[in-house]
Amino acid sequence: MSVITETRSTCCYCGVGCGVLISASGNQITGVRGDPDHPANFGRLCSKGSQLHLTSTPLIQAHRRLHTPMLRQHRNETLQHADWNTVTALMASRIVSTVRQYGPDSIGFYVSGQLLTEDYYLFNKLARGLIGTNQIDSNSRLCMSSAVAGYKQSLGSDAPPCNYEDLDCADLVLIIGANPAYAHPVLYRRLEAARHKRPQMKVVVVDPRRTDSAQDADLHLAIKPGTDVALLNGLLHICLWEGWIRQDWIDAHTTGFTELRNSVRSYTPEYTASVCGVKPEDLHQLAEWFYKAPASLSLYCQGLNQSSSGTAKNSALINLHLITAQIGRPGAGPFSLTGQPNAMGGRETGSMSTLLCGHRDIQNPADRAEVAAAWGIDTLPDQAGSTAVDMFEAVRNGRIRILWIVCTNPAQSLPAQAQVRAALEAAELVIVQEAFADTATCRYADILLPAASWGEKEGTVTNSERRISRVRAAISPPGMAKPDWWIASQIGQAIQQHFPLKKNLKLSYEGPQQIWNEHRELTRGQDLDITGLSYAMLEQHPQQWPCPTGQTSGKPRLYTDFRFQHADGKARLIETPYQSAQDKVTPRTPFILSTGRIRDQWHGMSRTGANNAAFSHQPQPFLEMHPADMQSRLLQDGDMVHISNQRGQQYWRIIGNPALRPGLLWLPMHWGEEYVWGYEDGKTAYGVNTLVSPALDPQSRQPELKYTTVSLRKQEFPWRLSITSWLKPDSAHEKQKECRRLLGHLPYAECIPFGGVAKGLSVFAVMNAPDHQLLHALKQLFELNSPDVMQYSDSQRSTRLVRLAQQQLQTVLQFGTQTLPDWLSVWLTTQVTVNVPASQLFQQQAPDGKATVAVTQICQCMGVSASSISQFLQKQQVPASAYEEQQLLQNLQQTLGCGTRCGSCVPELKQKIRHLREAASN
Repeated sequence: MSVITETRSTCCYCGVGCGVLISASGNQITGVRGDPDHPANFGRLCSKGSQLHLTSTPLIQAHRRLHTPMLRQHRNETLQHADWNTVTALMASRIVSTVRQYGPDSIGFYVSGQLLTEDYYLFNKLARGLIGTNQIDSNSRLCMSSAVAGYKQSLGSDAPPCNYEDLDCADLVLIIGANPAYAHPVLYRRLEAARHKRPQMKVVVVDPRRTDSAQDADLHLAIKPGTDVALLNGLLHICLWEGWIRQDWIDAHTTGFTELRNSVRSYTPEYTASVCGVKPEDLHQLAEWFYKAPASLSLYCQGLNQSSSGTAKNSALINLHLITAQIGRPGAGPFSLTGQPNAMGGRETGSMSTLLCGHRDIQNPADRAEVAAAWGIDTLPDQAGSTAVDMFEAVRNGRIRILWIVCTNPAQSLPAQAQVRAALEAAELVIVQEAFADTATCRYADILLPAASWGEKEGTVTNSERRISRVRAAISPPGMAKPDWWIASQIGQAIQQHFPLKKNLKLSYEGPQQIWNEHRELTRGQDLDITGLSYAMLEQHPQQWPCPTGQTSGKPRLYTDFRFQHADGKARLIETPYQSAQDKVTPRTPFILSTGRIRDQWHGMSRTGANNAAFSHQPQPFLEMHPADMQSRLLQDGDMVHISNQRGQQYWRIIGNPALRPGLLWLPMHWGEEYVWGYEDGKTAYGVNTLVSPALDPQSRQPELKYTTVSLRKQEFPWRLSITSWLKPDSAHEKQKECRRLLGHLPYAECIPFGGVAKGLSVFAVMNAPDHQLLHALKQLFELNSPDVMQYSDSQRSTRLVRLAQQQLQTVLQFGTQTLPDWLSVWLTTQVTVNVPASQLFQQQAPDGKATVAVTQICQCMGVSASSISQFLQKQQVPASAYEEQQLLQNLQQTLGCGTRCGSCVPELKQKIRHLREAASN
C-alpha cells in the first residue's frame, strides 16, 4: 500500500495566495486542505481551492493533459507526437531564421499570471536578453495593469501598501469594482469575521450589481456602469466642501492639491448623483464615513481596472485616500486585489512589455544598462513592446511572425475574438505551452509543448499583499511534461548556439532556486528589495517584500513614514476628469453588457471545468437581465435572445435578475467555445468576448472588458434539442468533444458537464430546421440505438428517447418543437428511482405527486442543495432582528453543515435568511 505524503504548497487560483497541504499517494494527488500556518488563509480555502485535487485525478491526467510535445509542419496537417529534441531543434531553427529575416521584434511572447516567478524571469531573459525583443506581455495586462499604472503615477511605485491584517482593523471598508464574496472568498471570510468581532465597522459596496458582497453592505451604491471616476471626484468635492481633508498632511506629503481641487469643482453632489444614478445623500454619507473613520480601507479589482479609464479610476481612488490621510496606518489605504496567483511575480520580474526586472523602467538607459550588465550582454532593446491586445493585432498584420503563448488561453479571454482568431490564423508559427490539451487556443497551435501543472512543479509566487510563498511539487508531471522554466531553458540554449555574441547569457540552471537567486539579486536597492530572503527562509515561512539584506522579515505595510517612491518623497494628487466609456448607448445599441465571474469557476475553466462538481452551483450559461427590461420586451426565463454589435452577434438563453440595474446585461466571463458556441451567416460566436470592446486605457493599455453596448431582441427557433445523460467516466471527455464537432454548425449549442465522480453531460441546442442525420449521429454517440431504449413521437413533431437502467434514468433525448421538461432532467441528474409506468416518462407534466424541483447546490463542499436549505428555513421562526438572523445562520450551519468548510456559500445563506425576514415584513 502506497504511503500518503503531505506537501506544503500554494493554491493556483486567485491572488489571495492561500497555503495548501497536498496529500498524495504514489504519483496521484488524493486530497488538499488549507495550511493552518499560512498567514494568507490560516487554513481556510474557498470552494475552488478545496477541490483542487479533483482537477488532478488519474482520469483527468489521462484524458485532458498534454503528455508529449506535438507538432505539424504545415497548418492544414494534424498535430503529431514528437520528442523534446525534435521540437527544440525545430523551434530554435524557426526562431533564428525569422529573427535574421525580419528582426527580433518579429517574435512575440504572450505569457501568464499563473506562471511561477522563476518561469516568468526566464522567459523575460529569453525574450529580451537572448532574442533582443521587448515583445513579451502577460495576460496580467487584462487584470492588473491599470492598478500598476495607478500606483506608479500616484505613489511612485507598483507596490500595494496594505496587507490582509488591515481587514481586521479597518473601521470603514470601501469595496469598489470588486465582488470578493465570489472572487476572493477567503479574504471575504476574514472580513466577515472582523465585522462580527467589531460591529461598529462599516462596509460600503460600489457596484452596478447587487452582488453577494453588496447584499452584506451597510451601504450599496449601484452606480451606472463606467461612472466610477465621476463618483470618486464627487466624493472628493464633498470632502473639500465640508472641510473633511487633512490639509497639513496634504501640504507635507503630496503635490498637485490646487490643481486637483480646481478639477473637481463641478462635481457637486447633485451633478455626480445624476451622472452616477445614485442618491446625493448616499454620496454624502460615504464621504463622511470615509473621512471620519479612524481607518478607511478600500478594496478594488476588475471593476476599476478593466476600463478605458482604468488608470484614472485607480488614481481617483488613491486621491481620496491621500486628501483624507487614510494611508500608511493599520486598516487604512488603497488595496488592489490581485486577480491571478502570480500577477505580482510577473510585475516583479518585468515580464510585461512596458516593464523591466525589479520594477525598473524600460525607457531608462541606466536601468537597461544595469540589467544588461547583470545578464552579461551589451544592451537591451529600448522600445516598449506591444501589449496584449496590440500584440495580437501585430500578429494579424504580420509585424510579429512567431507567437509563443505560455499558460494562457487568448482564444477565450481576449476581447474582439474575431480579430484574435484572425491573428492566430495569420501567424507563421504558433507555439502553445500548456498543461491541458483542449483549450480553445490549442487548436491553433503548430507546436504544442506539454507543461507541468499545479502540484507538479517548484518555485515561488507573490500574492496581493506582496507575500512570497513557496510552490512545491507533490507528484511528477505526466508523461514528458516539464516545468515551464525547463522548457524556456532548453529551447533558449538551442537558440543561443546561433548567437555567439550572447554566449555569456546564462540560460542553463540546475533548478528554480538558482533562477530565483538571480532574480533576487536584480531587486537589490529597488523598492521591492528581497536580498534579505532565501529559499531556506521561505521554506520556514512566507515573507513579504521589501526585505533587504540584514532584515529577518519583510515589511508588512508600506508608507508608514508617509514618504512615497517619487524622487521628492511626495505622493502625486492626479487630476482625473471623468470620461464615459468608448462604446456608447444608442437607440441601436441600448444595453450595456458587462462580464464577471461566477462563484465556483475560474477564468476559461481549463482547470475547474475538469471538475464536474464545479458546475453544480450555476450549471447553465445564462445572459442575465433586469426583470423589468424582460417584461417590457415580452421575455421569459429560458427564452432565446439575439445580442449583437459591430463586432459580432450571438444567441443566449436569458434569465431575470433583479440584482442588476435596468439597462444592464451580465454574462459570466467563463463561457467560451469549449462549452458554448454558435454559428450563423458564416460566422462563429466564441462566447462573450466575441462582442467585448477592445478599447484600451491610454496609459495601462488594459482593455475595457466591463462595458460593451449591444442590441437585444427575442429570437424564436422552431426546433430544439436536449440531451441529459450519465456517461462512463472514461468516455465523458471524448463525448463532449464529439458533441462540439457534431453541433458546431448550429446557431446556438451548449455542452455542460454535471455530476461529481460520476460523469454526466447536458446538451442543449436550437436549430431552424430538423436535421435527422444529426439526430442519428447523436443516437449513436449516446448509445440510444439499443432495444432497451424507449421512444415516443407526438403530433407536435417531437421525439423523446429514454434509456433506463436499474430503475434509474440513464439518458433522455428530446428533439423537435418541444423542450425537454425540467422534471425529467431533474429525475435523471438526481438519480430518482423510477417507479411509474413507462408511458408517464413521455409526458410534459411530471407524474401526479412526483414533481421534483431542479437541484442547485448552494454548498458544494457539503453537498447541500437550495431546496434542503429552503425546507429547513420554512420550519424556523422568522428572525425579527439582525442578531436573530445571525442565530438562525448558525443553527442552519450546525444542522445541515452548509457554510462550515470553505464558507463560499455563506453570503448566499445570509441572503436567503434576509429574504425570509423581508417576506414576512411584506
